[in-house]
Amino acid sequence: MQQIRASVAGEFEAVNRLIVEQLHSDVDMVENIGHYIVDAGGKRLRPLLALLTGAALGGCSDRHITFAAVIEFIHTATLLHDDVVDISSLRRGRPTANAEFGNASSVLVGDFLYTRAFQLMVQLDDMTVLRHMADTTNTIAEGEVLQLVRAGNPDTSEADYLEVITRKTAVLFAAACYGAATLSGRKEADCQQLADFGLNLGIAFQMIDDVLDYEGDPETMGKNVGDDLTEGKVTLPLIHVMQNGTDAERELVREAVAAKSAARLDDIVRAVQRCGSCDFTRERARHYHDLATACLESLTDGAARDALQAITGLSINRDH
Repeated sequence: MQQIRASVAGEFEAVNRLIVEQLHSDVDMVENIGHYIVDAGGKRLRPLLALLTGAALGGCSDRHITFAAVIEFIHTATLLHDDVVDISSLRRGRPTANAEFGNASSVLVGDFLYTRAFQLMVQLDDMTVLRHMADTTNTIAEGEVLQLVRAGNPDTSEADYLEVITRKTAVLFAAACYGAATLSGRKEADCQQLADFGLNLGIAFQMIDDVLDYEGDPETMGKNVGDDLTEGKVTLPLIHVMQNGTDAERELVREAVAAKSAARLDDIVRAVQRCGSCDFTRERARHYHDLATACLESLTDGAARDALQAITGLSINRDH
């Protein structure tokens, strides 16, 4: 990631400074929780996409830096809300904000980050970006609700799964690229092509996240293996087992999902391995990786384009 950031290193640091500055509040709890989750680090992948897109299209302005902070605030707000909904206890190797400060505080500070993001967007004074981000944020919320409604349903199809991860995860990747291209003054067709890049990248990224939930190392990932099962989330590895496993394996998955229980996680991991379900999911992620790569072909050669290509490769070749 350090090499990928190199072409926008100065802008990336400017985004981090702006994030810290914009966390300021007269209410101590807001700053405490905001800093707690932001200081935990993470890849900062979504704001990085905005910066690299701007750099690939002629260079990053102060507006790109502001927009990248908007993207990170929205993403961070979704994490705060997600962890409350999922009753998560560990993220990025330490207790979640809701485990540390309580659910009510986490939800309300998540609301603060959402509204701070829109305050920053108003400063951009670009109605196209504002409209697109309003639509994106609404779509993310719908994706969260859709995932909640479908939790515990072992009959979830691959199409159902794809709809959830597109709405919940991939649309923010797409928005980071689309907004940056818009701020670079590009035509709608060019902006949409880069949005397609982000969307396919986001889908591939989430599919690998779902693989790592069954074969990743908890210390490396900074979260517990099997969390998705505890939350009743039917991800692609489980869908593949339901389609290709033995009767006993299908019943095992069905009971675990319906009960939202990881009590038999070891047995389920064995079923996932025997069916080749993680390999299947990686191949599906590779398909979206290839679609994303094709969207970069029209970009001018340079360090930023190379970095976008490197992120695309990293999305499917990682351990956390």
